[in-house]
Amino acid sequence: MQLTTDPGAFPPAPPPSTTDASAIADHDWAAFANVEEMTNHWDRRGWTSSTRAYYWMLTFPDAALLIDQARHCQKELRPLGFDDVDEDALHLTLGRIGTVEQVSSGQLDYLIATAHEVRPEAFTLRAVPLTASRGAIRYSVAPWTPTVALHAALGRAGAAVGLLPKKPTSAFRPHIGITYSNRCMPAGPVRDAVSPLRSLDSVVVPVKRVRLVELRREGRAYRWDLIHEMELR
Repeated sequence: MQLTTDPGAFPPAPPPSTTDASAIADHDWAAFANVEEMTNHWDRRGWTSSTRAYYWMLTFPDAALLIDQARHCQKELRPLGFDDVDEDALHLTLGRIGTVEQVSSGQLDYLIATAHEVRPEAFTLRAVPLTASRGAIRYSVAPWTPTVALHAALGRAGAAVGLLPKKPTSAFRPHIGITYSNRCMPAGPVRDAVSPLRSLDSVVVPVKRVRLVELRREGRAYRWDLIHEMELR
């Protein structure tokens, strides 16, 4: 799957390499260097307190080193006053399937069965400190190649059951958010706060399974109910 430039993605253009961790991290940081103002992450069209939607996600409940480092980074970033992601809510979003009103139970069962048939092999990621987008502070991840392949496989499974992904794989930009911007403000102070944390070591994160969840908001946080956990090959 070839990644393409997409003005709705961040970064808009894909990195020069989808395998080299330094190239990916530098590309993410260079994109954030062009951001002048942070936005309110929670001001998102289509989301209300009653919205429930199905998503594919990678979650990291057993990644102790990642959790510890994310906590350290959140502590250092606390003067910004952003909304931290709880340690049990760290995730990499693979794609939105649809709202609970749009997706029938039969479609969901068929999707799970189809996804099992096309699921790729387990892989390992590196969470690379640290960068940001307009609405969040986040880890870069490397390599992109296996997550892009997983996204594409899940997209094919969705298309086979009439559930086209909201975003195409060509616009997929994998990352792990740790704290969300909750207001509009200049991006300069965020860059100043994040920059010292970029010298931290990357963290190895094994990826052995993908989760299908029913996502909701509780205040300024995401919570979910697990629908299905799919082991990778």
